[in-house]
Amino acid sequence: MGIRRREVLYFLACASGWPVVKGSTASAEAAEKHFTGEPILDGAQAPSHGEKTSGESLPAERVLGIGGLFFRARDPKALAEWYRSHLGVGLVSGDSANSGWHTEAGPTAFQPFSMTSKYFGDEHQMWMFNFRVRDLDKMAAQLRSAGIEVAIDPQTYPYGRFARIHDPEQNPIELWEPAEHGATHQ
Repeated sequence: MGIRRREVLYFLACASGWPVVKGSTASAEAAEKHFTGEPILDGAQAPSHGEKTSGESLPAERVLGIGGLFFRARDPKALAEWYRSHLGVGLVSGDSANSGWHTEAGPTAFQPFSMTSKYFGDEHQMWMFNFRVRDLDKMAAQLRSAGIEVAIDPQTYPYGRFARIHDPEQNPIELWEPAEHGATHQ
């Protein structure tokens, strides 16, 4: 029995660009507040692999990170080339010698959103990539020079800066310059 795309994409709706917040529903509520400008009162970041928080029960064995992201495309080869040439995301070639795209260590947000969230744009959009970048302004200039529309959020958040682009199939992509990389732009 195959897994439907919607189920997979809903599960992988993780790349939102802000810290995961503790609490059963607090993280989704905080994520929504991030985009409405409301203050996040319970803004503590989720614990790292070795940490536990008071009263929180985490399993002894947990995933270490995202091992891959798989999705359907109308033109997989062209879309893969777009991600490679504009964002530097390399693909696994299929042979065992090429282990794929190696990311830099850093925070990863895993954040389900409400089915009524308007943040992804199209109400049928079930997922969104969020890529960490070293310098948002330089990345935006590079993308714009290639004819890609970039919308930079003018606000600087405690956890960094954001911009929005879309791939050729109109999938939303959020670019995130984390604050720890020296995001001091206002």
